[in-house]
Amino acid sequence: MPLHLVQYQPEIPQNTGNIIRTCAATGVKLHLIKPLGFSLEDKQIKRSGVNYIHEVDYATYENWETFIEQNPKAHFYFYNPQASNNYTKLNFTDSEVELFIILGSETRPLPESILSAYPNKCFKIPMTDKISSLNLSNAAALLIYEGLRQQNFLDLWKENL
Repeated sequence: MPLHLVQYQPEIPQNTGNIIRTCAATGVKLHLIKPLGFSLEDKQIKRSGVNYIHEVDYATYENWETFIEQNPKAHFYFYNPQASNNYTKLNFTDSEVELFIILGSETRPLPESILSAYPNKCFKIPMTDKISSLNLSNAAALLIYEGLRQQNFLDLWKENL
């Protein structure tokens, strides 16, 4: 059951670096949709985890439309702090589809034009009203590990035995 993480127009290199590190640790494929707020060669991202980029299966896309065209069989889940569905209600166990968790940028949610096309596929991570959202790399790690937990940590157990 392939699990994928998508960053839509990420802005902060340290967050993407941390996400790269999480993807390297879990075997999750990373997709980056441009424009990026940094270069993958930037010093900040290298300190945050890009030294693991050779351990990660990743792809970059010029825009949302190109991403959709190149992943026609994808099954999407969209992180939206304003959604009504809780992330624990997501089903990551369908072995017939490739599952993609899609995150917006650090300062902007995913565009309404994207979210409105998938109203039943949007979810949130519950939290108090003291903050507006979690750090993007923390949210990514939580969501990746929830997906892997539902899949019984398939390949990770083999490597740690």
